Amino acid sequence: MSTVPEREEIDTEHKWALESIFASDEAWAERFEDVSGRIDELTDYEGRLTESPETLLELLELREEIMREVAQLAVYANLRASEDTRNQEYQALSGKAQALSSDASSAVSYIQPELQELTKADIEAFVDSKPALADYEQFFDDVLRAKPHTRSAEIEELLAELGEVTSSPNEIYSMLANADMTFPTVEDPAGNEIEITQGNFTKLQKHEHRQFRKQVHEAFYDEWETVRNTVGTALQKQVRKDVKVARARNYETARGAALDGPNVPLEVYDTLLETVRDNLELLHRHAELKADALGVEQLNSWDLYMSLTGEEGPTVEYEQAKNWIIEAVEPLGEAYQERMAEGLEDRWVDVYENRGKRSGAFSSGTYDTQPFILMNYQDDIASMFTLAHELGHSMHSELSQEAQPWHDAGYEIFVAEVASTVNETLLTHHLLETLEDDELRLHVLDEYLERFRSTLFRQTMFAEFEAQIHERAERDEPLTPDAFDALYGELKASYYEPAEFDDHIAREWERIPHFYYNFYVYQYATGISAAVAIVKRILQDGEAGREAAADYREMLRAGGSVYPIEALEIAGIDMTSPEPINAALSVYGNYLERVEELR
Repeated sequence: MSTVPEREEIDTEHKWALESIFASDEAWAERFEDVSGRIDELTDYEGRLTESPETLLELLELREEIMREVAQLAVYANLRASEDTRNQEYQALSGKAQALSSDASSAVSYIQPELQELTKADIEAFVDSKPALADYEQFFDDVLRAKPHTRSAEIEELLAELGEVTSSPNEIYSMLANADMTFPTVEDPAGNEIEITQGNFTKLQKHEHRQFRKQVHEAFYDEWETVRNTVGTALQKQVRKDVKVARARNYETARGAALDGPNVPLEVYDTLLETVRDNLELLHRHAELKADALGVEQLNSWDLYMSLTGEEGPTVEYEQAKNWIIEAVEPLGEAYQERMAEGLEDRWVDVYENRGKRSGAFSSGTYDTQPFILMNYQDDIASMFTLAHELGHSMHSELSQEAQPWHDAGYEIFVAEVASTVNETLLTHHLLETLEDDELRLHVLDEYLERFRSTLFRQTMFAEFEAQIHERAERDEPLTPDAFDALYGELKASYYEPAEFDDHIAREWERIPHFYYNFYVYQYATGISAAVAIVKRILQDGEAGREAAADYREMLRAGGSVYPIEALEIAGIDMTSPEPINAALSVYGNYLERVEELR
């Protein structure tokens, strides 16, 4: 019987090095008490922040000192809680850290409204008087830009204090999906008992036996059906929270509020949806190729993850994946390549699934820590690409934190998803150029096409669903599980027109955690579009390619010192234009042709 191991059964070398943050839980608790006692120091400047340049600088430096400590406490607690979501001790630790973060945010909530009492000329005069304030140029610009959407200090403090409450839909969903839900055990064609999990569901949907895939698909979504009211309520509350917070800040729409944060024009979102919608025939062609490869008249929902080779992909063990990824990023420069290799040896990655471990994958960390990557590695090509993806995030953080001060090191998701997908694209190119095994090359090509499908088309479909449910909430229309099913089912049928779906796939919205991230998913699609264009520049011959790589590294080092659209301009990409999206779609079409040639 295939079982998921307990945490203590995983080798230390395959666990992340959280002891590099705090040597023990006791050390965490001591630091927590120290930092908790300092939060009130932040409120001592309230009402006098702008009395002098010296006072302003003192407060900003104090804010950095305390917030860096708060961040370390929060990251350690959250990562420990992610290791085993059943562990109540670490869930409590995470709750304490979140409450501390909320208290700290509340304590500095007066900064923005008080600064907004100044004009741009006032700020310039402060900088002239105290040159050290020049380091905060981007921060000041961002604060003044948000002036129309900032409320009084009292309301800002209230909104900050409510942060712990307004995050509850996501937390409730996460605990339900990762800690409380269990899925059936099914028997595979060889007679083995397989426990379905969040981590292995996609892999099981790639099994060569179609009836087994159908069995897994139905069992998985039947389990989600038992919690549809809970999940539906959580999503409804998340959407209504987004809408109410946007209105509280004088935005017309929740989408406008979400995109205004990173200063991304709404036209970028609209252009993505329109451009992808206009090119759905490419996705339909992919679906038809899958049906042909499988020898079926019509694709069904349990066939969507299947390889174009018509069979399960080869095994790729973790050590092999690491080596290939390190080789693949050579065009980004020796220093980049060596830093990544060192990170993999320094236990950046929590590699394998264990019972209770949070599903999926992410990269985390703070300005004062190494990166930390959560994975549920499954010894397959998809897991290798996921590792490359998360390493892109981690390297972005490394370069940004090395080049920028704390207040400018944090970068927006809009550019983060470029860094992750550049790594995936370079990995694909490297393997297609160096592997001699045509079958393995075909699987690599198929995996990249799958990532195109899931990143460009699927995430755009998610973005369209997210826009629709928020618009419905803004019209005060009901948001029920049945309404979610209907909207999602219609979108799925439209995007995958050649396929025939049963009722199970309309419930897929229930298992997507990103719907709780407030207009997050579209950035995967814009990210792959920008990444394809960047890699195309980097892979040019000679000096042109080296200059493009240098431009890209400079973009990563820029962190949050510029707005996302400007950061991509450093790498030579204009995301206000549909051109990068069309470029990505062109590559997708070319790779579909290449598969047809290899098959």
